[in-house]
Amino acid sequence: MTDPRFGRSAGSLLHRLRPVPVDPADLRDVALEVLPDLATPRLRVVLADDRVDGPVVVVREDERTLRTPLRDLAEDMTAAGVRPTPGALAAALCSWVAHRPVPDASAAADGVAVLDWADGRRVALGWRVVVRRDDVALPWTPAPSTDPAAAARLRAAATARSAAVETELRVEGPVALWSHPAVPLLASAPFAAPERVLDRVAGAGLAMPDMQVVLTPGRPVAGAVAGVAARLAESTGEPCLRLPLRALPTLPWL
Repeated sequence: MTDPRFGRSAGSLLHRLRPVPVDPADLRDVALEVLPDLATPRLRVVLADDRVDGPVVVVREDERTLRTPLRDLAEDMTAAGVRPTPGALAAALCSWVAHRPVPDASAAADGVAVLDWADGRRVALGWRVVVRRDDVALPWTPAPSTDPAAAARLRAAATARSAAVETELRVEGPVALWSHPAVPLLASAPFAAPERVLDRVAGAGLAMPDMQVVLTPGRPVAGAVAGVAARLAESTGEPCLRLPLRALPTLPWL
């Protein structure tokens, strides 16, 4: 699987099977040129020297800090098939910084609720607060010190904000399909408000008060009556869950 942290700079399958190693010294030269331009008043991105780990990239935004030895980052880029050219390394480094942890303030201001896999087994779903950065949606995770009441308020605001996420609705026979034109994970955001989903489907010519949905996070969301939804789930060919629409708001937070 391609490492999403490096964006489109990650190589093809063939290149990942026969990778050309990324030299930490070359990556250091690129980092010295690229990192200063990524900093903002809230975001600090520096290349520091550590007596044990050598050059280390430190990304700090509000209360969140990411610290990665440059040699480890070079190994990860090699495994992802990033080509060891200055342009590809610069693009991969920018994408990696964009995938940094989401701070509380960003989640409070811009977070929306989406449905995501509860764990790597892909057998359960839950709601997750994500923040969009360009063409990716990144998860917010409460810190151990986060006040539970503050986390609940943040999640409630994200749920309310989800209803405003613009998705594309396409009707194909008895099936309604929701997708997002730029960030696939956002396709499930409207389902935080089931009644609005039903109203939109009815406006498109389908009346399904007992709609079931077939969900694979990061894919279009399908809605149909029970029998059709069951056949869709059986034929999808990838992990998915079939659930009643009205049960979605009761799923746990991740």
